[in-house]
Amino acid sequence: MKVGIISVGNSKGIRIPKAILEQCRFNKEAELEVQGNALLIKPVRKVREGWDKAFQLMHEMKEDALVINDSLDAEMESWEW
Repeated sequence: MKVGIISVGNSKGIRIPKAILEQCRFNKEAELEVQGNALLIKPVRKVREGWDKAFQLMHEMKEDALVINDSLDAEMESWEW
């Protein structure tokens, strides 16, 4: 899709059609990233968005076992750093 570049004060901007904003789930902010000579515009995501589903999937696939043996905690009388 070709869009025109418009003046916005001392800056430039583009108008993004509502349908595209909704399809990409844009709200009030966007992330801009330059890749080569292209501009990538992405919706801002919450820092931990999707973690709940990822943890649930790990649990279902039994990939949520402890990696470190935590029995050392019970054996140590005191922790001093």
